[in-house]
Amino acid sequence: MTAILQNRSETFVQGADVPIETLGEGITRQILTYGPDLMLCRLWFESGSVGDVHQHPHSQISYIESGRFRAMMGGKERELVAGDSVAITPDTDHGISCIEAGSLLDIFNPAREDFLATGEEKS
Repeated sequence: MTAILQNRSETFVQGADVPIETLGEGITRQILTYGPDLMLCRLWFESGSVGDVHQHPHSQISYIESGRFRAMMGGKERELVAGDSVAITPDTDHGISCIEAGSLLDIFNPAREDFLATGEEKS
């Protein structure tokens, strides 16, 4: 398991060593690499699962690795597939629903301390 070193992950992180958290409703997450100002997470979605509309004070970029998703950000919607991404500005309503099972990468600035504290918040 990756050690937490003063609010940061180890320099080199082996994905196979990082636990996968079940967030419920067909969504799982790995908190991969992070420091105080940046965090990288991988999420897997089953077809039909939904990341509820929410907002947070962090900047976020989501990159679709595989599958098909419908993303909503600031009242606009777009279908996204592998290779697509979305930039989410702080304090803006956003959410995602999975059309075809897949995975995505979420990058946050600053790091999501709430993820490290509870492991239960959705991205």
